[in-house]
Amino acid sequence: MTMMKCWLAAALALTVAGCAPRSDDRDDLSRAASKELAVTPVAARPRIAILGDSLTAGLGLPKAAAYPSLLQERVDEDGLGFEIVNAGVSGDTSAGGLARLDWALDGDVRILIVALGGNDGLRGLPAEELQHNLAQIIERAQARGITVIVAGMEAPPNYGRDYIVSFHKVYPALAAKYHLAIVPFLLQGVAGHDNLNQRDGIHPTAAGARIVADTVWAVLRPLAESRRRPPT
Repeated sequence: MTMMKCWLAAALALTVAGCAPRSDDRDDLSRAASKELAVTPVAARPRIAILGDSLTAGLGLPKAAAYPSLLQERVDEDGLGFEIVNAGVSGDTSAGGLARLDWALDGDVRILIVALGGNDGLRGLPAEELQHNLAQIIERAQARGITVIVAGMEAPPNYGRDYIVSFHKVYPALAAKYHLAIVPFLLQGVAGHDNLNQRDGIHPTAAGARIVADTVWAVLRPLAESRRRPPT
């Protein structure tokens, strides 16, 4: 928890200072993301969708440096034949992700990576609400035969130990209940390292994003190999 405190405290301070998107901005971002996904033709390749917030969207980075783009490079290098869909929207909570789930699952989605919760923690939203929203996302994806990976996040220290612990437990509890692969902490090895984060202390640099991609790839790769389309 010590390494994460620096990143989480900076994130909370930034939110209180008004640097996080306002609710109307988040609504605009969600609508924009939904519109983009809605008009994108269904690709011939099966898809891996990553439903997340600004960490997934790659805020402050060129598109090619965001971790979903780096995962696409690895998928292509291994000849797995998937299209990575970056369904990250800055400022989104788990409720926002649930609201736009149908757009994120457009096309032949085989795998869904759920990387939400950071903004829930920054706002001190109830851990029970986070768990409910993520459970709804998981259940709806599994009902379509989609393999789900859940990526964990941690709450800031400001809300006390009880909240931190209850928030932390959400992700392994969901993984156990729904038999999911889990990335225990999306920012493992990045949070708290100044040289791997942008000046806001929250969002990874290009080097940090490469570490995030490594972390996710270790869990994603075996599942992608098992879900790829057999050669014709």
